[in-house]
This record gives sequence, C-alpha cells and structure tokens, in this order.
Amino acid sequence: QVQLVESGGGLVQPGGSLRLSCAASGIIFNIYPAGWYRQAPGKQRELVAAIFSDSSTNYVDSVKGRFTITRDNAKKTVFLQMNSLKPEDTAVYYCSTRIGRTDYWGQGTQVTVSS
Repeated sequence: QVQLVESGGGLVQPGGSLRLSCAASGIIFNIYPAGWYRQAPGKQRELVAAIFSDSSTNYVDSVKGRFTITRDNAKKTVFLQMNSLKPEDTAVYYCSTRIGRTDYWGQGTQVTVSS
C-alpha cells in the first residue's frame, strides 16, 4: 500500500524559511516522479515543484529562486526547502506521486506566512 506522509509545515513570518518533508512507504520512491502542490482557500490546487527519476526539476514561476525540491532516495523522502516566504505562499501543501495512471496524495501540511 502506497503512503505519503508530509511534515514540516507551520507558521512563519514573511521572509522566513520552512522545510517540508514527504516520506513514502510501499513503493521504490526514487523511480517515480514526485511533486509538491498547494491549495489556498478559494483557489485551485497548483503544482509548485516537481522532481523526476533523473533528478531534474520544474518549478512554478512564482517560486523560482525561492523554493528547492530535492529527494533522498535512501530515506524515500522528498523535501521542499522554502526560503523568502511571502504571505501569498500560505496554503495547504500536498505531496504527490504518480504510478502508472494512479496519483497518490499525502494528507497535506499547513503553511501560514504571516506577521
């Protein structure tokens, strides 16, 4: 059974940093793409960052230069380092992976950027 568990969210002031973690079980995580999505109140879920089996990455324009997605294959964990956080980064952040035609999601972790 595939499980994804996020952690690391919280309340941070503008300009601060957070590091999100997504731990996988039930799969050989490193051979599948993984992504971090976020959903703010009243908005659609959006892809923030993705990492692929060759470790190439993609980012939405609004986070380029501020967020970094990485993976630790031995720990089956994907990270999202978020720096220079802005109030508009406030959202529930979800980890996801796709295996074949099936998308798997974690439960989400809240990130709030506020003074």
